[in-house]
Amino acid sequence: MDPSLHLADWLGRTIRVVIDRPLGSTHPEHDYRYEVNYGFVPGVLAPDGEELDVYLLGAPEPLEVCESAEVIAIIRRRDDIEDKLVAVIGAETWDTAKIGAAVRFQEQFFDSYVELYPEDNASVEQLQ
Repeated sequence: MDPSLHLADWLGRTIRVVIDRPLGSTHPEHDYRYEVNYGFVPGVLAPDGEELDVYLLGAPEPLEVCESAEVIAIIRRRDDIEDKLVAVIGAETWDTAKIGAAVRFQEQFFDSYVELYPEDNASVEQLQ
């Protein structure tokens, strides 16, 4: 887990996401397909020295760039130094279960959970 990545610093922020693994693409080293657009926040470094990763939800087609996405959660990995932002486009509502289902294609290989703060309370769901 990345102790320097705080949800309070990101929640509700509008970010630009560069997509390096579009919806439907295959992971370059492992045999699975990206079920959502996956990219990074340009210029923001994660603990691995690469730019901070983002799951982009709500886009029904492969993208190259998303100029405006809202951060709604963080995927925390207990067994990795890289946590992931979760950002959305569109008006669809996302809860921990729905986020977990959307990112399971990759997070199933990690001990991870969704950190999400709805308006009225904190919610954490272990991903299976």
